[in-house]
Amino acid sequence: MASIAILGISTACSPPPAATVGQPLMTTAAPGSSEARLAAGPDGTIVLSWLEKHGADVALRYSTLDGDAWSTPRTVASGQSWFVNWADFPSVVPIDGDLWAAHWLEKKPGGRFSYDVAIAVSSNAGQSWSDPVAPHRDGTPTEHGFVSLFPTSGGAGALWLDGRNTDPDASHDGGHDEHAGGGMTLRSAVIGPDLTISDEQLADELVCDCCQTGVAVGPDGPVAVYRNRTRDEIRDIYVAQLGPDGWQTGKPIANDNWEIAACPVNGPSIASAGDWIGIAWFTAADDLPRVRFARSADGGSTFGPPVELASGDTIGRVGLAMFPDGTALVSWLDSAGAIKLRSVAANDVKGPQHIVARTGPGRMSGFPQIVRRGTDIVVAWTDTTENLSVVRSMIVEPVTLKAP
Repeated sequence: MASIAILGISTACSPPPAATVGQPLMTTAAPGSSEARLAAGPDGTIVLSWLEKHGADVALRYSTLDGDAWSTPRTVASGQSWFVNWADFPSVVPIDGDLWAAHWLEKKPGGRFSYDVAIAVSSNAGQSWSDPVAPHRDGTPTEHGFVSLFPTSGGAGALWLDGRNTDPDASHDGGHDEHAGGGMTLRSAVIGPDLTISDEQLADELVCDCCQTGVAVGPDGPVAVYRNRTRDEIRDIYVAQLGPDGWQTGKPIANDNWEIAACPVNGPSIASAGDWIGIAWFTAADDLPRVRFARSADGGSTFGPPVELASGDTIGRVGLAMFPDGTALVSWLDSAGAIKLRSVAANDVKGPQHIVARTGPGRMSGFPQIVRRGTDIVVAWTDTTENLSVVRSMIVEPVTLKAP
């Protein structure tokens, strides 16, 4: 059997259970840690972030990957009024060699889902952090979240779901008449190293309410992916490029025609490598749960037909990594909590499915993450199989996942 080396996050007193393949290594995320998220910087720096609770405080912590070990964890910020949600999780993202950005969510008076985005920046690669700012300035007691941070001209780009139009007391800046006072929007802004907010834009005037967003940087600039929403409650995956004049009109990756009068809380994933851009997503159109994948060979201008990677026994929560030869690796959860990986070659030949780890299938297991590191991938997830959740991770050699 081919070997897969793995990195695990656990505690000295309770070593993690063995994954389906590989040998675990222990690091220092505390018991009760959750909301794992991975990010890769333009220089190849890999950052793993997570949340830890300490009494009434919640802290956003992170480590960087140095060889086959995580660095000593650092704390970006902590607070007692944070909004903590299994699906809407913080991030720590290297924007360039020196500029990093981090985000979390802070509760706002007005309702259960009234919260703001808080973004802090570091000008010394995460050694110290600024006070936070909000990229939105509407002031409404509504939902602002599901953030994607990305490199862009002028600083750190931020893309988020913005609920300002769901506030019945707020004035509305356009949108569908049928959804006036109720439509979730997709918006973006740029946060400069000096915390100035610029280039505020409306990217889409009506989107799904609580699915994760994603942004990858291609040869022609940032490309965003998100779950759209139509008047007829079709909630398919859309893609939009950021051009000189702003976000281009979003277009569907595949016409799944998933009609659902509620948010499935199951967003897409996007990744890039050179001219290749891949998108993975979950759909349950026609009452058939599926994981699908499509790739672009021209920086996101056009996408090929979708490839089906799993059907039936999947709950989605997808992850994606792309390689320079066009190979993609896609992850998802099955209904029993198995984290599965499958490769897709540039010619759409699919490798076998592999189980690389197991967690619980419930909400607290969150969304497993994958990101490319050179010729390998890093996988991270929240393990809920024991009494306390704990963030774990592994390194996978893609050659072990490919079709023979």
